Amino acid sequence: MTPFKIGWYVIYTKPQHEKKVAEYLNYLKVQYFLPTIRTLKIWASKKRYVNVPLFPSYVFVKLENMQHYFESLQIPGVLYFVKIGNQVATIKESMINKLQTILSNDFQDIEVSTRDFSQGTNLIINAGPFSGYCCEMIQYKGKSKMLVRIELLQRNIIVDLPSYCLSPTARKFIDS
Repeated sequence: MTPFKIGWYVIYTKPQHEKKVAEYLNYLKVQYFLPTIRTLKIWASKKRYVNVPLFPSYVFVKLENMQHYFESLQIPGVLYFVKIGNQVATIKESMINKLQTILSNDFQDIEVSTRDFSQGTNLIINAGPFSGYCCEMIQYKGKSKMLVRIELLQRNIIVDLPSYCLSPTARKFIDS
């Protein structure tokens, strides 16, 4: 590992161990972010709303020092830190903030996709909780939707957003 850099990293966990890993991180006083969405689960005889991870097997963690890195690797259920090549990958704080904003607004129609979308129209959001953010507008299932790309995880978040909140931008979309 190259010299340590304080920032957000991504832990890859065993399947269905995200919440346990988050509990351990909390116990170790390591800042983490486990994005969850509320979804309806149907079993043979009952229906129940449960919170499930937005990105199965991934937990975002803010490491302050090397000790947190090594302690995190010892947590039961942690497999490894996500890497690009042979370096542990970092994720921009702006992306974490964007995810937190999306999830804090309790949108009913959030979807995560691994589909490779072509470049959408770059827009600036000028009203509402996302005011000031850049986004891409794409056509998805016959509707215009806001797309947030998370290249590191090879995932896209798709959200409905009213068109009156958007205005065109001339600058290239770089905030991912």
